[in-house]
Amino acid sequence: MHFSYQESSETVKVASYILIGVGSLTMAMGFFGCLGAIYEIRCLLGLYFTCLLLILIAQVTAGVLIYFQRDRLTHEMSTIVMQMIINYNSTRTTEHPWDYVQRTIKCCGLAGPGNWSENLVIKNSTQYLYPCSCRNDSLPGGDVKPAGLCESMSSELPVYEMGCKTSVEIWLQENCGIILGICVAVAVVELLGMILSMCLCKSVGQEDYSKVPKY
Repeated sequence: MHFSYQESSETVKVASYILIGVGSLTMAMGFFGCLGAIYEIRCLLGLYFTCLLLILIAQVTAGVLIYFQRDRLTHEMSTIVMQMIINYNSTRTTEHPWDYVQRTIKCCGLAGPGNWSENLVIKNSTQYLYPCSCRNDSLPGGDVKPAGLCESMSSELPVYEMGCKTSVEIWLQENCGIILGICVAVAVVELLGMILSMCLCKSVGQEDYSKVPKY
């Protein structure tokens, strides 16, 4: 039997499109910047400045959208994760990242391991099943598998007790300073690039398009 469920949200799609656009613009920006600096072409240096400005605006816009839409984004992601847990069967490639998250940050379920009791396979099984990626290595039990469902010999499941939502929130709080520092550093580098490109653009004399390489 095949169960269809939502695997994405409009907010996540918009964020993905923004990242793709910024990445494409960065590639074009690097090309124009190098070409303009090597051949001293003012229009390309100006285009480099414009690309940097657009990237900075896009980053600020994305940050503002995430901040003001954080409740909606959290709700949509929670819905997606719960639907994934309910229909989990370890065969879909979209479920592998969730197994990786549970193994890496040592958590289980969205709010806790109880979320997995809603899984269709676990709910309809007479055995004590649990997701292998939730396996707590410090507890006694069988071999640890990276994905799929494992069987426990008792109702005391050897899984992590903390939900992944709480684990992620704790990680963000602990690393908030580092994240903000990286964002500020990136913004400073972009601003320096804009300033240097304008300085170079002013130092270059009248545009000489004959310097453009001919292939």
